[in-house]
Amino acid sequence: MSQLSAAQLVRIEAAALQTLAERLEGPMAADFERAVGLVLQCSESRGRVVVTGMGKSGIIAQKIAATLSSTGTPALFLHPAEAVHGDIGGLATGDVVLALSASGETEEILRLLVMLKRIGDALISFCCNPQSTLARTSDVVLNCCVDQEACGLNLAPTASTTAMLALGDALAIAVSQRKGFRAEDFADLHPGGKLGRKLARVRELMHTGEAIPQVSPQTPMGEVIYEMSRKRLGVTTITEHGKLVGLISDGDLRRLLEREGAAALGKTAEESMNVSPITIAPEELAVRALGAMEEARITALVVVSPARTVLGVIHLHDLWKTGIL
Repeated sequence: MSQLSAAQLVRIEAAALQTLAERLEGPMAADFERAVGLVLQCSESRGRVVVTGMGKSGIIAQKIAATLSSTGTPALFLHPAEAVHGDIGGLATGDVVLALSASGETEEILRLLVMLKRIGDALISFCCNPQSTLARTSDVVLNCCVDQEACGLNLAPTASTTAMLALGDALAIAVSQRKGFRAEDFADLHPGGKLGRKLARVRELMHTGEAIPQVSPQTPMGEVIYEMSRKRLGVTTITEHGKLVGLISDGDLRRLLEREGAAALGKTAEESMNVSPITIAPEELAVRALGAMEEARITALVVVSPARTVLGVIHLHDLWKTGIL
């Protein structure tokens, strides 16, 4: 058995990915496009991508199914051994099957071929042997063959499974791009954990109801200052019939006092407000609110409806809590 260093093993896997990329740009480009088309067609008809594989290929299949689902293409993993004991019932007309097998002769998958072809709309395979039974039965076969495995014995599935994983990621992302999958869609599918917090929407973080600092245009500056201090958001909205007509911030107030001195206190909110404050919609992502604040060098945004009704205020401190800063 030859001894390979860790760096050599990684380079073997990197070379396998480079070869796969060249194949995708050349002889396999048309087949890859056909696979993307089949998955898109399946998704449009509300079918699912059913991903199957045995052993190490099965583990990669589970990850590919998860990536498809998280990028807007409903998918599930079907264990081939369990499928022949009843789980094949989860496969429905309209589904596309994605089968992973390095050899293309995996016994558990071959036992399913008749059922897969009969029930599912199409069969796509990731396979290292284009002449195998699985490859010849597939509607589209994507070649994952590698020159060698990252293993001194050239036996353990390493480079081949890495190639399968990369090819699955490429398929999932290509489909999501064709579907116009957006950051907002990604956020809807990832509500939990740190990622979910980073992709939170403004409506989930904004101050609402009585917490919104709010005065009328005729409010004297003394009361404006009191409202700003009481609500502790560094701003106050100026509204008429619930609609935003202006904003006064701590910075606006400071500049007014510098310019007018004590006479500033004799003014009304309408005479002192910014009539074109930066606003944001409640469905926008929190990261976009952060970007708007950073660009304008401000610490709060008013959240409004399309009709300019004030719905809330989001502050920089609210974004700190999400961990996106």
